Amino acid sequence: QVQLVESGGGSAQAGGSLRLSCAATRNIDSRACMGWFRQAPGKEREGVASISRGSAEYADSVKGRFTISQDSAKKMLYLHMTRVKAEDTGMYYCAARVPWIGRPLLSPKLYNHWGQGTQVTVSS
Repeated sequence: QVQLVESGGGSAQAGGSLRLSCAATRNIDSRACMGWFRQAPGKEREGVASISRGSAEYADSVKGRFTISQDSAKKMLYLHMTRVKAEDTGMYYCAARVPWIGRPLLSPKLYNHWGQGTQVTVSS
């Protein structure tokens, strides 16, 4: 069983930056896909960024602004958010699909381990 714990959420002004972190309780090796998702009030959970075997994919809405990265040795996943907008507000979740050896996945339905989430609020 993989347990995931997010941190780093909070408030930011539009145009600012935030860095989210996700700690895994056991090693997430190369046979896993990791992702960040978000859910705004009244909306469905959506994929933000995903990384698998060194390749990353991003939702169109965050391309060029967000960067996903992974430190497998430290069992950590990160999301560096820059030039944030009010529409980036929501609960952000870290997730893992284990095992997986394919391309990055942005559909939340394909993940089998989830963190509890961390709130991100961007004011304009």
